[in-house]
Amino acid sequence: MKPSFLVNLFKRIHRDDVPGLAAQLAYFFLLSLFPLLLFLVTILPYLPFSHQDILSVVRSYAPPESMKLIEENLEEVMRGNGKLLSFGIIATIWSASNGINAIVRAFNKAYNVVEDRHFLVARGMSIILTVAMIFVFIVALLLPVFGKQIGLLLTAHFGFSDEFIQVWNALRWVISSLVLFFVLVMLYWMAPNKKVTCLSVFPGAFTATIGWSLVSLGFSFYVDKYSNYASTYGSLGGIIVLMIWFYLSGFIIIIGGEINAVESERKEPNC
Repeated sequence: MKPSFLVNLFKRIHRDDVPGLAAQLAYFFLLSLFPLLLFLVTILPYLPFSHQDILSVVRSYAPPESMKLIEENLEEVMRGNGKLLSFGIIATIWSASNGINAIVRAFNKAYNVVEDRHFLVARGMSIILTVAMIFVFIVALLLPVFGKQIGLLLTAHFGFSDEFIQVWNALRWVISSLVLFFVLVMLYWMAPNKKVTCLSVFPGAFTATIGWSLVSLGFSFYVDKYSNYASTYGSLGGIIVLMIWFYLSGFIIIIGGEINAVESERKEPNC
């Protein structure tokens, strides 16, 4: 008798050491965060929003203590040499792709496959996924900026009520969730060294989208209302909170990959 889906999933979590992989992802996410933000800040002159718009999107999910750390460091770097950032775009993308590269290794472990792609091919794919995620992140930024203007325009032109604006604002956040879902589908589809169909990764992407949104908002609420890491860790409190958030995010992303791997194994038991 085959084990149930949940039993198989829990066995895989223990076998693949998902908590340990999530800790690795948290480390690489931390290393990738600021290079990624710096890259976005570097291209801001060509985009119709400011660095505060970027931070507002991150602020929607990141814990408050971590946002203070992110904002202070980003402001400090922005006061530095802008030319250095421009010349370092390639190095910045390479550094930011480390997080994607770690996700690739985690997914390969979930599917129990060996990474036999050439180093340059594997790293190139990580860089392409990183650039794609930056593009999607920019789209996610544009939705609130232009979405509000579109909503006001429709209200003024057609005479819609205030309730329409509230519904419109809610729809914009639904679209942001769909953007996150699209990013995860790309990751689950392209990252592992195994041929999988786009539709086959939907269960993991859907679970990770819902799980990550709930965990991020719940953890942010907990830190803001019931916890004070600064009293325990002092000036390191913001970093500790940020690492815990990255750890939970990495855990959810890997769980999505494991769900897809379990589904793949059930459909192709001999593979």
